[in-house]
Amino acid sequence: MERSEQELVRRDNLAKIREMGIEPFPAPTFPVTHLAEEINAKAEFDDDKMSTNFKEVTIAGRLMARRIMGKAAFASIQDSSGRIQIYVSRDDIAPGEDKALYNTLFKKLLDLGDFIGVTGHVFQTRTGETSVHVKEFTFLGKSLRPLPVVKTDDDGNVYDAFSDPELRYRQRYVDLVVNPHVKEVFLKRTKLVTAIRTFLDGMGMVEVETPILQAIHGGAAARPFATHHNTLDIPMYLRIANELYLKRLIVGGFDAVYEFSKNFRNEGMDRTHNPEFTAIEFYVAYKDYNWMMDTTEKMLEYIIKTVNGGDNATVMADGHEINFAGPYRRLPMAEAIKEYTGEDISGADEDELRAIAKRLHVELDKTMGRGKIIDEIFGDHVEAKLIQPTFITDYPVEMSPLTKKHRSKPGLVERFELFVNGKEIANSYSELNDPIDQRERFEEQVELANRGDDEAMPIDEDFLRALEYGMPPTAGIGFGIDRLVMLVTGQKSIQEVLFFPQMKPEKAEGGEE
Repeated sequence: MERSEQELVRRDNLAKIREMGIEPFPAPTFPVTHLAEEINAKAEFDDDKMSTNFKEVTIAGRLMARRIMGKAAFASIQDSSGRIQIYVSRDDIAPGEDKALYNTLFKKLLDLGDFIGVTGHVFQTRTGETSVHVKEFTFLGKSLRPLPVVKTDDDGNVYDAFSDPELRYRQRYVDLVVNPHVKEVFLKRTKLVTAIRTFLDGMGMVEVETPILQAIHGGAAARPFATHHNTLDIPMYLRIANELYLKRLIVGGFDAVYEFSKNFRNEGMDRTHNPEFTAIEFYVAYKDYNWMMDTTEKMLEYIIKTVNGGDNATVMADGHEINFAGPYRRLPMAEAIKEYTGEDISGADEDELRAIAKRLHVELDKTMGRGKIIDEIFGDHVEAKLIQPTFITDYPVEMSPLTKKHRSKPGLVERFELFVNGKEIANSYSELNDPIDQRERFEEQVELANRGDDEAMPIDEDFLRALEYGMPPTAGIGFGIDRLVMLVTGQKSIQEVLFFPQMKPEKAEGGEE
């Protein structure tokens, strides 16, 4: 592997630091007392520009800038909270005759990106910048690769930005260092997940864990990732959903359970799909999809206000101000298709649906049954138009093999999906708890699989056995956490809300992957 000139210089500096008797990768303990953000936000100063409340601080972080002025220097340290300026005087950090700590280490061998720790008092410069006057200096870690140097002029113009998406996603560790705004997206993600957990715990739900590695992939219509269990000598699958296991727990006597789950679907990748994604699903006994719509409105309003830090339940996405305060519009699927296309699919058989799809220029293939055709029509002509939170309700039975039949509308089921800003972020059912009906639905899925539908569900005999022991009336829902975070943070790509999105392998030297 060829190293750049800068990398060679840094390795040479590493060797010279060791020659000085300084360990460039010392033991991890360092007594940090404050963060940059806290000092910048809270420092108070007397008439002499000395801080009255931060008389001694110990901070640590990366060296991000340095300006040498002979026997003194100004520099910038970046820690987990942000940046702060430091002032370093030769005679302060090297008070004796040996000035190597400043003259050699700080001035010559220290590189941008290196980790340092300092202790000193806080003061304010003549230009009004909060700074730390360093009394003690400690070297904490060498950076052997140069960080991208992102520069901002006095007018706010950015130069040499680390902005190439592929590089940013592959090297998220660099992205987070040089693009501070990126960290804010992930901090909001953490707040959102915490808010959901707080809301569900407050409703008395129990957080549980279910298997990721499964003998039968079920709970959704999706193509799984397949693997092999060597000891058992059987094929196994990464879960595509945790639904069937959570409903087993309802059978077992839990009234309300939830799980944050990592799911895996062996499908395409684009701006709204990653093969590995995070979902939250919860199931509540003795409730139906109407109750779940009410609960969803309350939960989303709560978490958006929590993330925003006040009473504001709105977010900006793609130029739209989206209001998560309920109530949301509730629109049956057939009515939605008629509203946006003028076509009435109510009662249409497969041949009639194919004719409607042809008129609407929707591409189909021979493997698609009635449910898939309706789904394609809806996806092509309705989904993108649903900007404000909208519940699409009452799906055709063919689209929902795990859902209870509608109590008053033949051919439909009690299901809704929540669409916001043209994307589906939640899916909910009045859960099917009739084991005989469920077996018939699974058998219909097998027929679709025989026609070539590789997303059709297999029959899960153990789940059917669980239903035969009896499951109470239950409402369930699943949210896509990644898409919800996209909305809250105003991101247009799912890759922006995943620390490490799936990428094609990098090409090795010589062009081979």
